[in-house]
Amino acid sequence: MQDDTLTINKAKKAVAQFVAERDWQQFHTPKNLSMAIAIEASEIMEHFLWVDSEKSKTKLQEKRSDIEDEVADVFIALLSFCNTCDIDLGDAFFAKLDSTKKKYPADKVKGRAIKYTDL
Repeated sequence: MQDDTLTINKAKKAVAQFVAERDWQQFHTPKNLSMAIAIEASEIMEHFLWVDSEKSKTKLQEKRSDIEDEVADVFIALLSFCNTCDIDLGDAFFAKLDSTKKKYPADKVKGRAIKYTDL
């Protein structure tokens, strides 16, 4: 499994090399890449449009390969954004996770889909 061995740093370097080989840095602005992330994420959502929650599980299995491609596109766009904007994704991830833990204490939200402002 790649998830067991791939580091964020390796992935960022692979994406940076891919971009450099094509001279695409000139197009990789925060605006363009933020839009690319949103567009690619919407392509995941498109697979589940107009199906109920249960059917979405079946749809995932039916379209797994296509959906995996779209997930990879989101990841590539996100890594390109981080490269362009000099964002340490690991630092950003753990900082956000820590702040979210404070907003949503497990003892108050466990098993509940509730916004932190409604606690």
